[in-house]
Amino acid sequence: MFTGLIEEIGTLKKTHKQGEAMVLTIEAPHILKDAAIGDSISVNGVCLTVTELSSTVFTADVMPQTFRHTNLKDIRPGERVNLERAMQAGGRFGGHIVQGHIDGTGEVLSRENNVNAVVFTIRPHNSGLMRYVVPQGSITLDGISLTVVNASSNSFSVSIIPHTLRETALQMKQAGSVINVECDVLGKYVDHLLHFKGGSQVDDQRDNRAAEPKSSITAAFLAENGFM
Repeated sequence: MFTGLIEEIGTLKKTHKQGEAMVLTIEAPHILKDAAIGDSISVNGVCLTVTELSSTVFTADVMPQTFRHTNLKDIRPGERVNLERAMQAGGRFGGHIVQGHIDGTGEVLSRENNVNAVVFTIRPHNSGLMRYVVPQGSITLDGISLTVVNASSNSFSVSIIPHTLRETALQMKQAGSVINVECDVLGKYVDHLLHFKGGSQVDDQRDNRAAEPKSSITAAFLAENGFM
């Protein structure tokens, strides 16, 4: 698990692609001081596992699922990436719960200055993600924990303070850039539980009926008791 507070801007040194599989080699001298093979590191918000390691460089595999659903497939040697080590149990929780499991990508529609802040407007490529985007709620962009300023039916905006822009690779993003989006995990779980329809077709019908919520509250009951 991560918190969305970027620790270092790394540099992609090289990639090796084989179909929809990749191996990334990333230079990151700061976060590797206490790293070990098998550790989790968030790269542009994607949880990856360290497979090789030196004092300043690490490698990580990207599987087809990650290749298809994130912007890692598009990055080129020399590009900068946001990096964060997995959260320590006794550390400060400065951001929000970030899993490193990307829900999809989005396009930067605009980047506008607003006094000391910069406002980015993002349109998810999958408009269905907007159901999880709540004004003043949390969202993760390329691994950065941010607060949603406002949201419409197909886009949302975040406001970036100078420190965040300076200390992350978001400074390189312009209109047209593709960015990784991870929605708030709490909202996703609540949505799943509310809309879950039961197990497979071979489940016993009694189990399916037991999973359905039962309520005696009706519109007539609410009207009779002054709620309508």
